[in-house]
Amino acid sequence: MKFDKECLNYFLEHQMQLFPEKVAETLEEADEFLEDCMAVICKNKKEVRAYFEESGADIAGMSMEDILKAEEVFALGDGRYLIVEA
Repeated sequence: MKFDKECLNYFLEHQMQLFPEKVAETLEEADEFLEDCMAVICKNKKEVRAYFEESGADIAGMSMEDILKAEEVFALGDGRYLIVEA
């Protein structure tokens, strides 16, 4: 398992934020799905911005609040963020 249980459980509970229907039902399915779509965990907000800048996303003029509200950004509740690009 690449992603910790906290992360996987959060994704399972909130996956409808990004997808119209569930893509995973179990921790194992969530782990496989996140690995397949090369999801990343960022330690903090600064890393989230850096991730989008490095990936070439057009975030010019976006506030940190706007970036963190993007549907592919999941705030894990412990200061970390999961980014899932579908």
